[in-house]
Amino acid sequence: MTPLNIAVAGSTGRMGRAIMETIAEVPDLRLSAALEQPDSPYLSQDAGSLSGTTLGVAISSNYATTLAGSDVLIDFTRPVGTLSHLAVCRKLGVRMVIGTTGFTPEEKEIIRDAAKDIAIVFAPNMSVGVNLLFKLLEVATKALPEGYDIEIIEAHHRHKVDAPSGTALHMGEVITRTLGKELEKVAIYGREGNTGERSADTIGFSTIRGGDIVGDHTALFAGTGERLEITHKASSRKTFAAGALHAARFLSTQKSGLFDMQDVLGLR
Repeated sequence: MTPLNIAVAGSTGRMGRAIMETIAEVPDLRLSAALEQPDSPYLSQDAGSLSGTTLGVAISSNYATTLAGSDVLIDFTRPVGTLSHLAVCRKLGVRMVIGTTGFTPEEKEIIRDAAKDIAIVFAPNMSVGVNLLFKLLEVATKALPEGYDIEIIEAHHRHKVDAPSGTALHMGEVITRTLGKELEKVAIYGREGNTGERSADTIGFSTIRGGDIVGDHTALFAGTGERLEITHKASSRKTFAAGALHAARFLSTQKSGLFDMQDVLGLR
């Protein structure tokens, strides 16, 4: 069986390193490119050098040349970079797994348009457990009667730059879609001062940033006399790396189209 050639954007970041280390552990995937920004101090070094290993692939900033030998690019960087990489992938016909968060509605539309030409898995969280959580939220929202206040609490490491997390926002989207509402019209992003009594029609978001927290997410359904909490806690980035590689395998059978992890895992 010929291995699937995987390129990794942001290869010196924590997610990039976790993805490359996981690729090295499985026989059906091969690291074909390790990519970074042009000003990275690690260019030309072996992709495994930061982890104390040798992967046999030099870190490069030349996406156009390096991606030509890849089947799938996995990208957990930032919106501006991801959209630039997307343009190259679209031109070369390279499929893409996008785990980047913080896109504007207009930027998401660019991704949808690119999916007319290449296959893309675009998901705010690649964890199998988190995607099961999304399904459980749908079930809970349908099952609970009126009278439950909904709050979403998320915690991440001090280096995360967007808030709330993409996963937390998607949790809100799952809940509001199930309720037949729009998240933009009911979301409350933080409270301070004399806010008045809580409106039953809102969904509150609370954000915690500190230390090296990989990612904790909780949906709280608070009723009178009882509370239901649905929680996922990640303790290792390899959880997300494994999910991203599962998505890459899924894309190997797709010519074009926009997919998410619910499609990859058969949960839809």
